[in-house]
Amino acid sequence: MNKVRAFESTYLFCLKILSGIIPVLGTKRPFIWFMLTSEKALKKPLFGCQMCGQCILHSTGMVCPMGCPKTLRNGPCGGVRSDGNCEIKPDMKCVWVRAWDNSTKMTVFTESIQEIQPQLDHSLSGTSAWINELGRKNES
Repeated sequence: MNKVRAFESTYLFCLKILSGIIPVLGTKRPFIWFMLTSEKALKKPLFGCQMCGQCILHSTGMVCPMGCPKTLRNGPCGGVRSDGNCEIKPDMKCVWVRAWDNSTKMTVFTESIQEIQPQLDHSLSGTSAWINELGRKNES
């Protein structure tokens, strides 16, 4: 199993577990602290997480689009260099080139990269993406 598929499987496992827990504990301060601490400790080193509070790793080949110098959430800017590197940071592979490459290795979310993402809600910065996502679904 490749790394991208392993992350996708881990995401699906967490989604299943947290879908049952967040509706019950999502507003409790100790749980919020636990989720924030966990997300910072795991997602920052693994994915370069910026704690935007609106994680879409599963839709972007397990690559954080906030790592893009322009923080674009819906694909490359058009300034991708011929070698696949970023126009702003020439020594860095374009986040979206990596995302597209990785999305082909996924099994469940392969097509999700083609979905248009909503603009970033900056008021959610520094909050738990899991609580925001699953809590919002339960409010609907």
